[in-house]
Amino acid sequence: QVQLVESGGGLVQSGDSLRLSCAASGLTFSRIVMGWFRQAPGMERECVASNSWSGTSTYYPDSVNKRFTISRDNAENTVYLQMNSLKPEDTAVYYCAAKYGWANRDRVDEYQYWGQGTQVTVSS
Repeated sequence: QVQLVESGGGLVQSGDSLRLSCAASGLTFSRIVMGWFRQAPGMERECVASNSWSGTSTYYPDSVNKRFTISRDNAENTVYLQMNSLKPEDTAVYYCAAKYGWANRDRVDEYQYWGQGTQVTVSS
């Protein structure tokens, strides 16, 4: 049984940093593409970062580029999302997700496994 468990969300002020963690179990983590997504109220879920099984290839949309960094520890089956210079518009529920294959790494419907989400709230 695959499980993805996020942690690290919370309430922060604009300009602060936050690091999210996602612990995975039940899959071969070193062969999995991991992604971080977010969903704000009334908005579609969007990808904010993804990285390949080796961690050498990454993807970020323009909205978070140079502020967010995804990393992974395959020995610990954990993926991280370091978020710096947070803005109120970053407020959302953040999810980690897993898929096989690097293609379409920003597409919600390509990911087979999802965590339960962690709330990030950025106050102005």
